[in-house]
Amino acid sequence: MVVEYIRYKVAATGAEAFEQDYANAGAVLATSPHCLRYELSRCVDEPVSYVVRIEWDSIDGHMRGFRSSAVFQRFFALVRPYVQQIEEMRHYEVLSKD
Repeated sequence: MVVEYIRYKVAATGAEAFEQDYANAGAVLATSPHCLRYELSRCVDEPVSYVVRIEWDSIDGHMRGFRSSAVFQRFFALVRPYVQQIEEMRHYEVLSKD
């Protein structure tokens, strides 16, 4: 399993649309066999900052399986308006869990 973190900076005027679009995108992600879990969080200290956390079955499952699927096309159509607001997008290997 790997975890993808995507950090966004979204203007306050676009926050409601961003949150709704990501709620819809999360529903699409849930249909992918490669996506194990998904969450969207907004920073309490700096409300224009968001983090999307996605648990994938593997790098290959994300980069090849998901990205070559029709599910990705539906997901990306919902998040495409926010791509320019991404500050960071990286994959992390989980080393310990509680």
